[in-house]
Amino acid sequence: MKAVFSSYSHKRPSASLLRRKLFFSDQSWLSEQGNPLIKWPAPPLTSTSSSSPNHYTVICNLFTDPAIASASALESALERAGVHPTPDLIQSIFDRFDSSPKLLHTLFLWAEKKPGFQSPPVMFNSMVNSLAKSKEFEEAWCLVLDRIGDGDSLVSLDTFTILIRRYARAGMPEPAIRTFEFASSLKQIYNSNQETALFEILLDSLCKEGNVRAATEYFDRRKELDGSWIPTIRVYNILLNGWFRSRKLKHGERLWMEMRNEGVLPTVVTYGTLVEGYCRMRRVERAIELVDEMKSVGLQPNSMIFNPIIDALGEAGRFKEALGMMERLSVCESGPTISTYNSLVKGYCKKADLVGASKTIKMMISRGFIPTPTSYNYFFRYFSKFGKIEEGMNLYTKMIESGYNPDRLTYHLLLKMLCEEERLELAVQVSKEMRARGYDMDLAASTMLIHLLCKMHRFEEAIREFEDMIRRGIVPQYLTFQRINHELKKRGLTEMSRKLCDAMSSVPHSSNLPNTYEPNKGHASHARRTSIMRKAEAMSDILKTCKNPRELANYRSSSESAVSIASRLVGNIKKRVKET
Repeated sequence: MKAVFSSYSHKRPSASLLRRKLFFSDQSWLSEQGNPLIKWPAPPLTSTSSSSPNHYTVICNLFTDPAIASASALESALERAGVHPTPDLIQSIFDRFDSSPKLLHTLFLWAEKKPGFQSPPVMFNSMVNSLAKSKEFEEAWCLVLDRIGDGDSLVSLDTFTILIRRYARAGMPEPAIRTFEFASSLKQIYNSNQETALFEILLDSLCKEGNVRAATEYFDRRKELDGSWIPTIRVYNILLNGWFRSRKLKHGERLWMEMRNEGVLPTVVTYGTLVEGYCRMRRVERAIELVDEMKSVGLQPNSMIFNPIIDALGEAGRFKEALGMMERLSVCESGPTISTYNSLVKGYCKKADLVGASKTIKMMISRGFIPTPTSYNYFFRYFSKFGKIEEGMNLYTKMIESGYNPDRLTYHLLLKMLCEEERLELAVQVSKEMRARGYDMDLAASTMLIHLLCKMHRFEEAIREFEDMIRRGIVPQYLTFQRINHELKKRGLTEMSRKLCDAMSSVPHSSNLPNTYEPNKGHASHARRTSIMRKAEAMSDILKTCKNPRELANYRSSSESAVSIASRLVGNIKKRVKET
């Protein structure tokens, strides 16, 4: 990942400047006590390319206006403001409000009606992705099908890639497969020999989302239907990675043996997949053996091979061995990468060794690597886990002052930490910062903020945020609705409850609740868990003290509870001990 910097300066910060600002300041974020350094820096100016800044500002204001609650209202407002859409202007809005699919869809359709406006492929695919991301697949397909027959079609391999990946991410493998089959039937895909690439994308998407069995079955079915078809090595690598990602070691090893028996020649990627898989299963010694094995077949290990090993050793706290592996990687042609150093930073932070993590950051800077937001997110994970608000906010401030632009995960981690510690004012401020720096409030961020507002009995603000989610096209989780509604009813706020129910009923949603949240059944659930634990402990005692299988069989067929059985058995044993 490339480092992303804010527009504080037109020049990329030098390594020495970053090191001086972030690690050798008199105000160290590692040791400072007291209040956090919350000198909120001014947000960077948002680039609007060659479009009119005034039109960009107008659209941004309309998108954040709670009064704009329908498509017609937005279209009317755009007309009244005299906005002239251009591809650059509309794309900049897409980049800014990537978590507002409903508003983006309205803007896109409005712009396409304007004379002279023509959507470029990138914008069209952005619209398809925004709809599919919010599971509005029907609307996405309407856009695709309307443009398939055009002479200069916007529909491409990238379009179907988006749909396939979004279906897989939504846990819908069958629609993903049907999308591939539909795309493969189109002349523009079939004639350009893109079918193989799309088939690999399908398998990769299914495997990455845990549907490796569906991917394997479809792969086997294709082999049966076409005896002349020869799968590429990439196909095998994808399936191999899928089994290991799903922690199905036996299936992965079985496929590896099939590959060897069929004469499939492994590549560096194949060994990299195996190494990463074994490291994920915490069998790092087996992964290290594969390094020597691949050398014996003429393949040279690189960062793809060593990085997972270093990562696994760091996770296990074996930093001396991890640094030794890094030295081995240093003599390879590729050498360490930013991911190599990030793996060490992650390991140190997981072991609560922030000094070691900071030294690794300094090491990477001294060797010419600029830390990425990912590098610092490991620190934020640690601060979030242990509720270290001052340290977290100090690091955030220093990142901004040093020229870094945090990513979306940074804000998620900060919000999570502040919400768990019930620091509402800070959480609201961070959410404003998130928006100001170009990150739209997505489902996760909005949900965390709403739950905190509800917990602090700020119900009006919680409902406003809830309604704003729906206005932007994000369907709140039913858990969020249930939690707010339960609190409102408990306090007799019937009018607010009705308003909330009306908002929820205006969008399609699932009414399923996770087992962890059943407000009326909390005590019963706890009682059941306690009963189960008592029975489990009792049966454990029976197995420890009873050596006669026949006696166990008698207890198993008895109608007595496990607890009474255990008590009676222990009493009998004590009685026999006294008699002897």
